[in-house]
Formats: sequence, C-alpha cells, structure tokens
Amino acid sequence: MRFTLSTTSRGPLALMITSILGSFGGTVHAQTEGPAEPINQQEFVECKVRLEQRAVEAGVSPGTASEVMAQAELLDRVIELDRRQPEFTTTFADYLNRRVNEARVSKGREMLAEHRELLERVTEETGVPAPYLVAFWGLETNFGSYFGKMSVPSALTTLACDPRRSNFFTQQLIAALRIIDEGAIPADQMEGSWAGAMGHVQFMPTVFLQHAVDADGDGRRDLWNSLPDAMMSAGKFLQSMGWDGDYRWGREVLLPDGFDYSLADGRRLPLDQWRKLGITDAFGKALARADIKAKLVVPAGHRGPAFLVYDNFRVIMGWNRSEFYAIAVGHLADRVAGAGKLQNPPPEDAPALSRSNIMELQQALSDRGYDTGNPDGILGPATRSAIRKFQAASGMVADGYPGQAVLARLNVSTGN
Repeated sequence: MRFTLSTTSRGPLALMITSILGSFGGTVHAQTEGPAEPINQQEFVECKVRLEQRAVEAGVSPGTASEVMAQAELLDRVIELDRRQPEFTTTFADYLNRRVNEARVSKGREMLAEHRELLERVTEETGVPAPYLVAFWGLETNFGSYFGKMSVPSALTTLACDPRRSNFFTQQLIAALRIIDEGAIPADQMEGSWAGAMGHVQFMPTVFLQHAVDADGDGRRDLWNSLPDAMMSAGKFLQSMGWDGDYRWGREVLLPDGFDYSLADGRRLPLDQWRKLGITDAFGKALARADIKAKLVVPAGHRGPAFLVYDNFRVIMGWNRSEFYAIAVGHLADRVAGAGKLQNPPPEDAPALSRSNIMELQQALSDRGYDTGNPDGILGPATRSAIRKFQAASGMVADGYPGQAVLARLNVSTGN
C-alpha cells in the first residue's frame, strides 16, 4: 500500500504509511503501486464484479457482497483527493495552533467531565488515561462532530479499482464488507473519510476488525453511534501497541546554550543523562533522576519548543506517523488535564517550504560541499545533517532546521 496524505489525515490509516519528511515536514508521503491513470465507468463495473468474487472467496456472505457492490458508485472526488499532492509543508506553529486551541481545550475539558465514568472505566481496563482518550477523540473528529460524509463502501471500491494502490484498498473494502456482514452498521449508514476511516476515532476497516469492541453490551461493535464502543476500542488499540500507564507521553524542556542539536536525531538516552547534559523542565527545574529513556524532539528549530518524549510517544505515532500529530495529542491531553500553554511556543514566522524549495536548498548545500545525497525535495536526516554543518561553519546555531536565516544565506527562494 502506498500513498500521499497530509498530516491532517486522521486515524490509524496513518499507522500503515511511512513518513519521509521527518519532524520538520507537514506532509506524509509514500510510493504508488501501479500506473496513475484513473479508471472509467465501464472498467469500474467490471472491477466491481471481480471485487465481489474476491470478497465472497474471503468469507463475506454472497448476499452482502452482491448488495453492497451493486450500490457502490465510482466517486471521482475520491480519486481527486487521492491524487492531490500538497505543495507546501505545514509549519509546526500552524499545525499545532490549528489543533490545540482554546476552543478545543475547553470542549475537551467539558467532555472529560461529562463522560468521566465511561473514560475511567476505559482507563481501568486499558491503562490509557482519560485525557489522552479525549485528545485522540478531539483531533480525530472534533469530539464526534464530524465523521466524514463519504460512503465508505463506494470510496473503498473506487480506490480498490484504481490501479495506484488496489491491493491495499481491496483489503480495506473486504474488511468493510465483513463489518457490514457482522451487523455492526448498515451499508448505507457506513460513512467516513474519503480513504475509509470511520467513526468517532476514525478506524480503518482492518483496524476495526482487529481492535473494535462491544463495550455497551448491545451485541454490536458500533463506532459511529456508541461512544462506549468507540472509547474502549481506542483504548484497546493503544494498549495493543504497548501503552504504558505508568508514564506520560513526554514533556516540554529547556535546552542549555550551546546544546548539540545532533542529539535530537532520534537517539534515546536515560532521563538522567539528559539531565547531565543541562536539560531542565520547561520552568528551569532539574529533571528527575530516572533511568527511563527519552528522545529529544525539536520540531521548529532552536527558536521553538523542545520536548523529551517517552515510549508512549512511539505508541501515539503508531496511531498516526507524524511527530507533529503525536506532540499535538500529548499537548492537548495535558491541556485537557489542566496544564497551561507551552512555555516556548513555536515561532509563527517559520517558512512553509514546497518540495521545489527543499530541492533548491539541497542543491545549494551540495554546491557548497555539504552532501545531501540526490536532491529529492525530502527533508530527511542527510539534509538536516548538511544544514547543521553549514550552520556551524557560518556561525549559526546548528539545529539542522531550515529557517529564514539559513534560506537567506543560501539564497533559497520560498513561497513558490
């Protein structure tokens, strides 16, 4: 399965895609499986016959397969959305400010109080604290206010018939038919995102089959109309990925002057070692002496916030492979639980770079002897390493972040 999605795409769909822009990018990419030519109506009709047969062979009842496939429509809008390549990356400030704002924090606290009994039950069974469940819910569907308006059977049939990633979406379609077959929801009520994510917590059909539960005891796993089912399913999914109820997601920290930002490139060190390197909490107090391992994340360069993140951060990224998303979940959970804003908010004047801007940056660095590999428009580890070397040689803070000063020094254009 291969695709291109912005990090605004929701739910465990992103568990199955590979981020290649790292913590600085706002776009998730992956390759295509086949040719990009869209199908026509006749090809779609012929494809539906083949998919119906595949579904029956996979165990879907012939009645369900026949009825649902007969009603499935070719949705040109789904193809359009699947083809769309976001031109610009999203800055961390824009991403976080859109998702963790006062309205969402206030609503999250209201939901935490209103559904406390249910959420505490989920926490007791799964170990996932209530504020995190509320945070996922808030980011995925704005607390159930918008599930998506696409017919999931039609959207998945369209994508399964499209040559680009037919294998993946065929699996999702068959899973959706099995969900209809088990009586979880009628086909005409199965609505969700253009890519098939569904319900309060935007599960893909295969994730639904593996992790959705009937928590309200009505005999159905209903992630659309049953909040108990949705919240317990989210908790079970996070538990299955290794959520550790003894620890939080991470914390905002302060870095000392002269800090070596190459340490932010993925290595995990004991908290006590980060303490010895001069890192404090966000208020300047010493970190606890602890053996728990943490990774340093600096999503907006030295001018923005820094975070030490623990194993639960990795679990959040199992839900959506975006560091921006994982930070947003953790920070929103903290705010819902009563914490304040970030002590060092991200700068709002950071440039939003297009892929062509990044390729220009890579070429400019290579021309000056800083190896980025072949210019590909991807802000990966090699490019960040080259930026750090250029910054160090230029007397700048070597954070590996392509801020305005770096772009100006290299004469790299932005905004096109």
